[in-house]
Amino acid sequence: MNKKVLLTLSLCLLAQWSMAQAPKWVEKAKRAVFSIITYDKNDKILNTGNGFFVSEDGIALSDYGLFKGAQRAVVINYEGEKMPVEDIMGANDMYDVVKFHVTVSGKKVVALKVAATSPAVGSDVYLLPYSTQKDRSYTAGQVKDITKVVEKYAYYTLNMHLDDKMVSCPLTSAEGEVFALAQKSSGQDTATVCYGIGADFAMAQNINALSYNDWALKGIGIPKALPDTEEQALVLLYMASSQLSPAEYAKLLDRFILKFPDSADGYLRRAFNQLAVSNESVSMDKVEADIDKALEVTKKKDDVYYNRAKMIYGYQLSKPSSIYKDWTYDRALGEIQKAIEIQALPMYIQLEGDIQFAKQDYAAALADYEKVNKTNLVSPATFFSAAKTKELMKASSAEILALMDSCVAHCIQPYTESAAPYLLERAQARMNAGLAREAVADYNDYFNAVNGNVNDLFYYYREQAALQAKQFQLALDDMAKAISVNPKDLTYRAELAVINIRVGRNEEAINVLKKALEIDPKYGEAYRLMGIAQLQLKQDSEACASFAKAKELGDPNVDALIKKHCK
Repeated sequence: MNKKVLLTLSLCLLAQWSMAQAPKWVEKAKRAVFSIITYDKNDKILNTGNGFFVSEDGIALSDYGLFKGAQRAVVINYEGEKMPVEDIMGANDMYDVVKFHVTVSGKKVVALKVAATSPAVGSDVYLLPYSTQKDRSYTAGQVKDITKVVEKYAYYTLNMHLDDKMVSCPLTSAEGEVFALAQKSSGQDTATVCYGIGADFAMAQNINALSYNDWALKGIGIPKALPDTEEQALVLLYMASSQLSPAEYAKLLDRFILKFPDSADGYLRRAFNQLAVSNESVSMDKVEADIDKALEVTKKKDDVYYNRAKMIYGYQLSKPSSIYKDWTYDRALGEIQKAIEIQALPMYIQLEGDIQFAKQDYAAALADYEKVNKTNLVSPATFFSAAKTKELMKASSAEILALMDSCVAHCIQPYTESAAPYLLERAQARMNAGLAREAVADYNDYFNAVNGNVNDLFYYYREQAALQAKQFQLALDDMAKAISVNPKDLTYRAELAVINIRVGRNEEAINVLKKALEIDPKYGEAYRLMGIAQLQLKQDSEACASFAKAKELGDPNVDALIKKHCK
């Protein structure tokens, strides 16, 4: 008898012995083992394998490789019943484990108890295969070696035969408690040696606020479970909001509300998401219902009033084609005032000011902004709001500039892109106040804040300030840069000619204007400016000819020049 036949006979005898000596608990324990089918994005079978329940409400364990790339999965229990995988509760691709939850339709399932301690080396252990038959068949073996993984968890080497169909079946102690998931042997001696990763390690895989960026979890398309705590789940919602489509995010919000039905944040976030997707009447009814539910479950009524006011305000700013019920600025104002009655937080007062501003009640808006500017919510934005309100109230340039000075003073230095819009606004306020040199300084700070990423209009506006400040070289340089960025804009060429005439560079002005006329021969202003430059060069007849051409082309500003210089 050769060795191969002897080995086969030995295994058969071992299996028969296992059947004969099977503990009483095996038959029931095997009911916790199931088969799994995973499906890809085209709903075609991706993989098949095994797993087992570890809780009566449907928590189960299996191998990660079975689920990688899966978009859905079903388990088939010992009775042949198909049960969908609801969500993934944790995964580790390095040690090839996944924890998930199966929809059990309200009934309890047979589950294995996870062992609290590891079996000792040399202990008898059992592998329970998946079966739809009522039997006590199993594979027996012993613990050969135990090593530690991730500091405190066990990885087992077992004297046990394992074929491919047994991967991720439970390994149990003599008492029937599961201590590991069976893993395929990677060595040569597959007939007598296999491995197992600790069941407690698999159970330790959980979802937390940072799990949304976990690559192992991203490799599975099946929905992920939410963290156990509301706080962690809210952080995960925040992270997911920028990465999921509105439809996908809506499903996540539904699951959050199902898990945390008393969380006002869930209803408010779902309302905001629904509002962003559609403002049709049916959708708006859902938004209102969620806000009402948030108001019902929360202890912080002011926060819900604030958020309703914020939604209505944003809704009105979007200028909907038809107004939903009473979602007007007046309704928004009433809601935020309810919040302020409970607690006059600065952000509530800021929103009240914004709503008053939208209603064009600038005096009321300014009063709110001035209140906010005396609180810890003060910022460049709050002073800017006050400045723009003053501007619409026709306040003096000095009053507006004072507010813009406070605005910029609250920006962090060195200035960054966040300060850039305020520097531009103050530059204009300084120009209105006759402070051209100071305006140039703001334009320079803006240029540095955006790392020189400016367009042709920036160079034009800085040139205007430089010209008034008599910084003629800067003005000339800026117009040259504006032209290089936008060479077809004739206004820039005319402005460059004006500066050249201003500093006595009349020949250069004429050359600039000739290039403008090459672009548009009917540009009447170019002929008028050319005539002015020619007058400065004592070329009176040429100047009058240029003025005449400008008049012919319809320049409305040339008549006075003709009357004064041409007879």
